[in-house]
Amino acid sequence: MNEEQVKLLLVDDEASLREPLAEYLSRQGFAVTQAADASKARAVLIDEVPDLVLLDIMMPGEDGLSLCRHLIESRNLPVIFLTAKAESTDRIVGLEIGADDYVVKPFEPRELVARIRSVLRRAGKGAPAAETQSEAHYEFDGWQLDPLKRRLTDPEGTIVPISSAEFRLLVALLDHPQQVMDRDRLLDLVQGREAHLFDRAVDNQVSRLRRKIEEDSRDPKLIQTVWGGGYRLACEVRRAVPESD
Repeated sequence: MNEEQVKLLLVDDEASLREPLAEYLSRQGFAVTQAADASKARAVLIDEVPDLVLLDIMMPGEDGLSLCRHLIESRNLPVIFLTAKAESTDRIVGLEIGADDYVVKPFEPRELVARIRSVLRRAGKGAPAAETQSEAHYEFDGWQLDPLKRRLTDPEGTIVPISSAEFRLLVALLDHPQQVMDRDRLLDLVQGREAHLFDRAVDNQVSRLRRKIEEDSRDPKLIQTVWGGGYRLACEVRRAVPESD
């Protein structure tokens, strides 16, 4: 996907920040839609599907954390938080529920553009086709993951919704089956730079993923905890190109 095609939804109640930032991002080749609060963002999402959401945390009415949870659980959209320095706890919570990154206000717009590009690359939306995941599906323990459509299918053929962060975590484990992956390595693969400050984000995503793919998440057989080491996907993984229709 070229940057001219990338659609951003910018949600911030501060017009003095939102409007000049939207203008700057437009000059960088992004298509930007603005929303002054969560309710207006939800209205936009009825008719538009952005590639990435830039989301303020502290807003009147519904806050950014609540909207982020909705975006991840129902829309599987990449999210970058725009946060104030005093909101460190909220930043941690945001990463734990699946946000992709955060930028602290006041920020340098060029840094934000770099973060946007990084998140889009990790989401498979900002790189040339040759650099994205191949069309080969992952097959493991009866499950299938289509990396291009981000579609997870259980052994009975039922599609199981997963968030953007859960998808990246699962791919990281599937790319390294039977290997012990420590938290730092998983954080690098799943969240990107600075995420090592938030170890609990990995544990939260592992717990959520277990609830979706394990028969009993309290006694996991697929994603095993290696005490003092991290996590291991304890099954065989194969890649298979689906037959053409």
